[in-house]
This record gives sequence, structure tokens and C-alpha cells, in this order.
Amino acid sequence: MARLVFGTLIICIFAGRLQADDAAKTLTPAAPSKSSAKQPIEKKLFAGKVVLLPQALKRRGITVAEEMKNQVVLEATDGEVIPIAADWRGRAFFQDKRLRDRKVELVAFRRKGLPYLQILVVYIFDKKGQRLEVDYYCDICEIALYEIKPCECCQDPLHIRFRPAVLPDYVKKTRTNKKPASNGSKKSVTRERVKK
Repeated sequence: MARLVFGTLIICIFAGRLQADDAAKTLTPAAPSKSSAKQPIEKKLFAGKVVLLPQALKRRGITVAEEMKNQVVLEATDGEVIPIAADWRGRAFFQDKRLRDRKVELVAFRRKGLPYLQILVVYIFDKKGQRLEVDYYCDICEIALYEIKPCECCQDPLHIRFRPAVLPDYVKKTRTNKKPASNGSKKSVTRERVKK
């Protein structure tokens, strides 16, 4: 009887090990193909105006169905219409209409084979033409976020913050906008309360 119990135990252990090996093989990702391997990201400066897609298409003689009404795009200064990904940074353009229909500069990148613009930094311009970096800020916790939501720490509402800014060195070389950059002085910070 002891041999039978011991034999059954050995079989169970061996079967369990085989199942674990099979599970490990199915859970182990396959080696990436050359086409899916990570491509280096080239950060560029994109200039233009962010608008809702139906507006941009209507100006080009195209009427679209209601299903596309909330998609936002960059109407670049060169005339290209570029869809914006609603990721951690681009989401603000979907949520906050104050960022749309105004001159913007976006530090962003596009992945090969995809039309979507993935935004890293958002700049808008005030009435005097000064470049301002945009984020949403909690004065209590001193945390900057990039979308409209309660503060992740204290849960208080955030306010939109505009800070004078200069372009980072890594995009100055690729800048396509012909107008001279603002002096980048750090004079004041403009704030507005976020409304849902």
C-alpha cells in the first residue's frame, strides 16, 4: 500500500511538473520579430491647432458620421491632419476644450506605421505670443498631472496651470515654426480652476 501511495505521489509530482513546464512555455513571450522590435523614438516639434476631427474634415469638404465627433486631431501648420492618441498626455485635448482651437506646439512622436501622434509636452501661446507649458496642478500636494481628474494624493480638484517656457534643446533643431521663440522669461504662472 505504501508503494502504491508513493507511486501515485511521484506520478502527481511528475504530471504537475509537466503542466508547469507547458504553462511556462505558453506564458513566455515569443522573441520579437524585426518589425515589432522597439523602434527608437524621435521627438519632434509639431505646430498647429488642435481641433475636433469633424471640423478639420469639414474644412476639407468631408462630412463624417457622429461616431467620429469626439476624435481630436492636430491641424499642422503644413496642412496635415494628424490624429492624437488619447494616452497619458494626449487625453487632455479630449477632456479640456480650453486647449482646443488655439495655436499649440507639441513635443511628440509617431510610431512607424501608425498615424497617431503621441504627445510628451504641450505648449500654448498667450495673447502676447508667449509660449506657456500646460499641466494640471494641485497646490496642496504640489503634484502636476496631465489630465482632468482629482489629485491622486489628496483628491482635491486640480487647476490648469500655464507656465512660461522655452523649447527643450532636443527639439530646437527640428523646429519647423518660422516665428522666433519667446524669450522664455519666468515672470508669472497663470491658473484656472478645472471644470468637469
